[in-house]
Amino acid sequence: MRWKDGRRSDNIEDRRGVRLSGKAKGGGLAILILALVGMYFGIDPSIILQQGANLGTTSVEQQQYTPTEAENELADFVSVVLADTEDTWNAMFSQAGGRYDPPVLVLFSGAVESACGFAQAAMGPFYCPADQKVYIDLGFYQDLRTKMGAPGDFAQAYVVAHEIGHHVQNLLGISDKVHAMRSRLSQSDFNKLSVRLELQADCFSGLWANHADRTRHILERGDIEEALNAASMIGDDRLQKQARGYVTPDSFTHGSSEQRVRWFTTGLQSGDLEACDTFNAAAL
Repeated sequence: MRWKDGRRSDNIEDRRGVRLSGKAKGGGLAILILALVGMYFGIDPSIILQQGANLGTTSVEQQQYTPTEAENELADFVSVVLADTEDTWNAMFSQAGGRYDPPVLVLFSGAVESACGFAQAAMGPFYCPADQKVYIDLGFYQDLRTKMGAPGDFAQAYVVAHEIGHHVQNLLGISDKVHAMRSRLSQSDFNKLSVRLELQADCFSGLWANHADRTRHILERGDIEEALNAASMIGDDRLQKQARGYVTPDSFTHGSSEQRVRWFTTGLQSGDLEACDTFNAAAL
């Protein structure tokens, strides 16, 4: 991916020197279970973090933090990807007669306090609609590469673009409509809505890739394959099979590997916001 000549975003908040310590009701096992639920089953962050609010942060400490050269480069990369998403969505909102309000991306290490509650790095990157911020521990990218089998800089960019997709859904009022249905539906039926929400965010990340390549020619040979591989590696079916040895489709919240690949590809090939209407799609 050609990124080093790209614009850097001003909407980065670096909290990597902040250390939080908290104690969960039920002790460290409760924290571990909470983290694994988020990491392997893709539960909506608002659900996890509402529970995480019970962790009761006991201290906040600012420490001297010296990132490695590799981590500095990764933070720089994330800033460029974020800037690219800003340019993409500024253009799309402007074409529709609207205005795009970009989110802030928070870099943290280990644990972080968001407006949605307390979160640990093991939960993976997430978007908090309450403060309109994306949170990411850069250590996640090592897990993406080594534990999930999805290496490559474009795979890393896909992760950021997906979370920004959730911000776009928040701005468009889509997320609110979905979450308003929670009390009216069974868990199984709500999970199906959640899948459509997540697949739309995948499609939106494909829109970003389409726009960024048309305007800045970012794609190199193998980049699309990296993104498709990442989408495949974090499908609910694969993660459930890996975590517990079997798959329960009714509990899917993000979509199968095949679905995630299909909807990212739809956004990438079409470049059209309307093509990402997963909620009215007859088949996913």
